[in-house]
Amino acid sequence: MSEVEKAFRKFAIYGDTSASGNDMTGKNFSKMCKECGVMDGKSVTSTDIDIVFSKVKTKGARTITFAEFQQAMKEPCSKRFKGTSPEEAVQAVYGLLEGKEPGSVGATKATKAGGVERLTDTSKYTGSHKEGFDESGKGKGLAGCQDLTDNSGYVGAYKGAGTYDQTH
Repeated sequence: MSEVEKAFRKFAIYGDTSASGNDMTGKNFSKMCKECGVMDGKSVTSTDIDIVFSKVKTKGARTITFAEFQQAMKEPCSKRFKGTSPEEAVQAVYGLLEGKEPGSVGATKATKAGGVERLTDTSKYTGSHKEGFDESGKGKGLAGCQDLTDNSGYVGAYKGAGTYDQTH
């Protein structure tokens, strides 16, 4: 199995737990072209990639095989590497694809916009909002949100609670 075919299989199974790695969806084909540098945004755009995918897939199918993938790579290659022979252009694109894996960089990154840190710093909370957190900034849960009732039988703020059994 060539390095290009290994890269094809890795991108083919990306995001789909039931995928076998033999067929690639249009979304993964586009992702592969974008991450490997085939799609540069000027000479080869995402629209070009989607059109090429639609041309090579069989009618009614939603995926392409590795053989169809090889056929599909010929068209963007000539656009991406102008002035080279078609064979050299295909080899240049295969050079971009070899050894690549799908990345998930920035997929679940927390935003650091403007005043987010100031708003989420529990040490700066005042009033009743301060009561919901302990000194370390960890939330107290329900205990910090509600007034817990005292079911001891004594009236609230009674100083001698619990002393009846000692005197009688």
